[in-house]
Amino acid sequence: MTTASSRDSFHSRLGFVLAAAGAAIGLGNIWGFPTQAANNGGGAFLVVYLVVTFLLALPALYAEIYIGNQAQTNPVSALANACGKRFKNLGHSAGIIGIIGAMMMLSFYTIVAGWMLSHALASLAELVGLMDLSHWLSTSSTLRNVIFTPIFIVLGAAIVHQGVHSGIERWSARLMPMLLVMLLGLIIYILQQEGAEEGLTLYLVPDFSQVTEPKLVISAMGQAFFSLAIGVGAMMAYGSYMPKGQSVGKLVLSITLLDTFIAFIAGLLIIPALFVAQHAGQEVFVDGHLIGEGQLIFNILPTLFSSMGSVGLLVSFAFFSLLSIAALTSTISSTEVPVAYLIEDKAMTRKRATWFVSGLVFIASMFLIAFFEQLFGLVIQLLTTILQPLMSLFYFIVVGWLWKRGNQLTDIAQLNKHTSLKLLGFYLRFICPVLLVVVFINVAF
Repeated sequence: MTTASSRDSFHSRLGFVLAAAGAAIGLGNIWGFPTQAANNGGGAFLVVYLVVTFLLALPALYAEIYIGNQAQTNPVSALANACGKRFKNLGHSAGIIGIIGAMMMLSFYTIVAGWMLSHALASLAELVGLMDLSHWLSTSSTLRNVIFTPIFIVLGAAIVHQGVHSGIERWSARLMPMLLVMLLGLIIYILQQEGAEEGLTLYLVPDFSQVTEPKLVISAMGQAFFSLAIGVGAMMAYGSYMPKGQSVGKLVLSITLLDTFIAFIAGLLIIPALFVAQHAGQEVFVDGHLIGEGQLIFNILPTLFSSMGSVGLLVSFAFFSLLSIAALTSTISSTEVPVAYLIEDKAMTRKRATWFVSGLVFIASMFLIAFFEQLFGLVIQLLTTILQPLMSLFYFIVVGWLWKRGNQLTDIAQLNKHTSLKLLGFYLRFICPVLLVVVFINVAF
């Protein structure tokens, strides 16, 4: 097993925050959040989302990163150690389930990421007059999936196999600022188009009569929870690469604020863009609900961009490139979970572990593509509505009850006379499990 002193690590707090935020900031933020907001009252959804993010998602993120940071090892060994001798096997099994969850996420996420990449290239093809190629790139097909999914798997593996500092930290420091600049540039452009103001009003002016609607509350809780990439061990692995003694609370708060900010400004792009498309004559809403929901960015927005001429095609390229970058940063973090386990517990080299994991992801992705209609939606549902919330509930139980009989945080609080840590220990032990059970019951059933 790799010793803590010989492990690769992040070399700066900023590098860790950017990498962890990159893990959290993915298609769920830039694609999923605006869709949920548009379907659930706009501003009212935003208000509830912000509340539940800091009541539930932030503590769950804290629990996961804290376990990894204290253990200084991969999620499987970290959970086994935290559960103590009596429940060591339970912790080890939970860590393996987390690895399975990460592999499940990669199997479908790389397919969706391939769609983003192909749509970006479709815009360029149309711009230079290659209309047949553009049509093929923007049309769903098995062949397109078979070609573009491996491209994305290789992109992620090429970064992960370089290591934590040289690969993950360095590329996160490049990709995250690029993502932010592209997102802000697209927002400025879209907000100048006719119809954008109506979308902006829906998004930023909440109807407080809707904030207590059960469907809206549950949707916001689910979105807040899942957008932070909690429950598959990625954040635990990243936390283990930060030296002990760092203020985990401040780091977690920084990650949550950055993740929430990106989701918020993604809403400033997508929701006004939908109303711009509606103003241009496209049918976007029926009885207050989005047509196609998750597929809207492939159906409505490309048509809108094409209608804007050459500038619109450049905007389309930037938009889908943005989504590709967001997908890549999340893919990197999920790949690191099984890779870290194979390096430290199975004595593999990083290069061999990375390409072995990538090979398994390729096989799983091809299997999903072959049986797309039967399996694709099922795998996503099992991961996001069953496995992730149950794993996060387990993290709360570990930190609140099993780890030194639930006294890990309160012991530190007594030693350092930090009342806030004592309150956090109580909150993680009693309040968070109840809140998460409520989310799980309502989202899963």
